[in-house]
Amino acid sequence: MSALAKLTASLPQGIAERLGQGLEALGQTTTSEQRERLLGLLALLHKWNRAYNLTAVRDVNDMVARHLLDSAAVAPFVHGPRVLDVGAGPGLPGLVLAILNPALNVTLLDSNGKKVRFQRQAIMELGLENVTPVQTRVEQFDAATFDQVISRAFASIKDFVTLTCQLPAAHGEWLAMKGPGADDELQGLPADIEIKARHSLKVPFEAATRQLLILSSRF
Repeated sequence: MSALAKLTASLPQGIAERLGQGLEALGQTTTSEQRERLLGLLALLHKWNRAYNLTAVRDVNDMVARHLLDSAAVAPFVHGPRVLDVGAGPGLPGLVLAILNPALNVTLLDSNGKKVRFQRQAIMELGLENVTPVQTRVEQFDAATFDQVISRAFASIKDFVTLTCQLPAAHGEWLAMKGPGADDELQGLPADIEIKARHSLKVPFEAATRQLLILSSRF
């Protein structure tokens, strides 16, 4: 049995089927290796969460929907190839996106040491070669530009765009993962930023509505 298989063996019965059903509902075609890596990520997150409080979601069944499938729901809109996940926490959505699309080059950015340590452990145990974890505040992050900058739970849309204004490449995009009440956050958006697209997302096993706002510079 491989190390990854041993890791996923700790998950409750039925979790693999739940994940598979959710991915199918999203229209995501995955290999057995990708599904095993997603389950490995879930097992690691559940294990570490007991000691390090990485996420408020405790139940592993809820983690499938609220973390894995919520992250996977935006995969069709993430083309990169250079992607920055700002305020990545334990690596969401970046780790899921990197597993689903090995052609992406994903950078995970977070200032919380324990969460970045989890990212590094997950990258090592899952054998991911297309992910780079970085521990620093976004205001202090000095790097080459990215094709897409994504955020799941980092800040308001205005703050997200303002704090990362130097990070998208020319014609790059910001991807803001939000709930249904995001319109209020669009107030005061810088005049040179426009909403390029808005996509409603239905996350399997979740009643709450999610949406993805794609923004870009007007110039």
